[in-house]
Amino acid sequence: MAVENAPRVLVTGAGGFVGQALVRALAVQAQVTATDRTGLDRSPPGVVTIPGDLDDPALLATLTATPFDAIVHLATIPGGAAEADPALAARVNVAATMALIDAVAAHGNVPRVLFASSIAVFGDPLTAHVDDATPLAPMLRYGAHKAMMEEWIATMTRRGAIRGLSLRLPGIVARPLGPSGMKSAFLSNLFHALKAGELITLPVSAQATCWLLSRPALIAQITHALALPEYPADARLTLPAQRVVMGDLVAEVARQAGADPALAAYAPDPALEAAFGTQPPLFTPRADALGLRHDGSLAALVSHALADL
Repeated sequence: MAVENAPRVLVTGAGGFVGQALVRALAVQAQVTATDRTGLDRSPPGVVTIPGDLDDPALLATLTATPFDAIVHLATIPGGAAEADPALAARVNVAATMALIDAVAAHGNVPRVLFASSIAVFGDPLTAHVDDATPLAPMLRYGAHKAMMEEWIATMTRRGAIRGLSLRLPGIVARPLGPSGMKSAFLSNLFHALKAGELITLPVSAQATCWLLSRPALIAQITHALALPEYPADARLTLPAQRVVMGDLVAEVARQAGADPALAAYAPDPALEAAFGTQPPLFTPRADALGLRHDGSLAALVSHALADL
């Protein structure tokens, strides 16, 4: 349990795959307030839970009535869901995010704001390699919304209202089965299928390359970032991730799950191959210098993801 004088942290999207694990990690060292539409019933004892829709002004007023030391903003309408409902995506991803930042900044205590951005800001097709200087060229509404909010957080940081940092998340595995609104859901479904000894058809080729991170490694990165004494001047970081070849991933998941790799078949979809199967070498020197780390190896990534199912 966190002591009374521990920092006060607000986590949005706290009922989600990443949010639940982050709340558990933070609850031992901070006074955590968690908000989401659902999933808050699994929050640890001592966590204040306030359910609701982030684009509801009444919820926002309740959440931000008193100041927080830090905010981790995970709530979002992701890629496929954002394309299916542009109006909802704009309300949550843009309008509600800006309103949240304005509200937490209004107390004048210059809180830390960690924003879960995405590699979707780079768009597709990607350049021959991606590093800290790669320009943004989003193709999806989701990526465009993330890029817009990165700039707004950087602007509010320059204005001295917050101390902001946008973290560009890669593919995170292995998410639960079921509808997620994410076009990349097949990356997580692979782990579930092979662990259960079930057939799966992947919408990319065996040669597809993608950037992946396990949930435990991401939680370690977020908590490390919260504790950094200073944030980068431009208020954004691309997170370290492993570049994984799909055929190698299938083989390693099968090996650790005791499954036949032939359970995984390939039926490449050109759009999904372009978006999630042609990710080039990734270089993250600024994040590396700040001590943020990925899983370390393909075997470790798979082990962490399988243990986390």
